[in-house]
Amino acid sequence: MIDSALSRIGRVGLFLVRVLSNIPAIFEQPRAVVHQIYNSGGRSLIIIMLCGLFVGMVLGLQGYDLLQRFGSEDALGIAAALGLLKELGPVVTALLFAGRAGTALTSEIGLMRATDQLTAMEMMAVDPVRQVVLPRFIGGIIALPLLVAIFNIVGLFGAQLIGVQLMGVDAGAFWSQTQQAVELDDVAEGIVKSLAFGLVCSLVAVYEGYHAEPTAAGVGLATTRTVVVSSVLTLLVDYMLTAAFLGA
Repeated sequence: MIDSALSRIGRVGLFLVRVLSNIPAIFEQPRAVVHQIYNSGGRSLIIIMLCGLFVGMVLGLQGYDLLQRFGSEDALGIAAALGLLKELGPVVTALLFAGRAGTALTSEIGLMRATDQLTAMEMMAVDPVRQVVLPRFIGGIIALPLLVAIFNIVGLFGAQLIGVQLMGVDAGAFWSQTQQAVELDDVAEGIVKSLAFGLVCSLVAVYEGYHAEPTAAGVGLATTRTVVVSSVLTLLVDYMLTAAFLGA
C-alpha cells in the first residue's frame, strides 16, 4: 500500500514537471487561458458569493456571541477580517472550487480520454498536455485567488450586515478597528494560501482527468477522486502553511 502511494506521488510529480516544462507555450494561446479562467472562475462565481455571504453572516453571529462575553463587541470587524483573510476565505473557496470547477475539469479531460480525442492528438504529433492540460492548469491557478478575494469581500459584508445592522455594533468602530488591525502580512498569508490551493486543486483535477480510465465508470471514479484528494490536500497544505507563517 505504501509502495502504491509512493508510486502515485512519483507519477503526479513527473506529470507536474511535464506540465511546467510546457509553460512557455502558454504565451502562444492566451485566449485559451482566458477561457479557462472564465470556465473555472466565472462559472463558480455565484456559488462563491452565496457561500461567502452566509459564511460571513455566521461568522458575525458566532463572533458577536463570543466577543460580547468579554465586552469586546467592537472587535467583531477584526475577528471577521482576520478569520476570512487568513483561513476561512482560502480554505472554503478551495473546497468549493474542488467540488465545482475541479470536477468539471476532470470530467472534461476524462471524456476526451474516453472518446480517444487525446489519443488522436498524439497520433497527429500534437502534445495533449500542451494543448489541453496546460491552459486548464494555469486557468485554475489564476482563478482561485480571484475567487478568494471575492469570497473575502462578500464575507466581510455579511459579517458587517449581521454585526452592525442586526446586533448594533458601531459601524465606525467595526471598520476603523479592522483597518488598524489587518496588516500586510495577513493579506500576504491569504494570497500565498490561495495560490497554493489553486496549484493543488488544479493539478489534481487535470491529472485525474488525463489518467482516467477510458470508460464511463472510469471518468466517474476520477471525478470522485478529484474531490476527495483535493479536499484532503487542501487541509493538509493549509496546516503546513499556517505552521510556517506562525513559525511553529
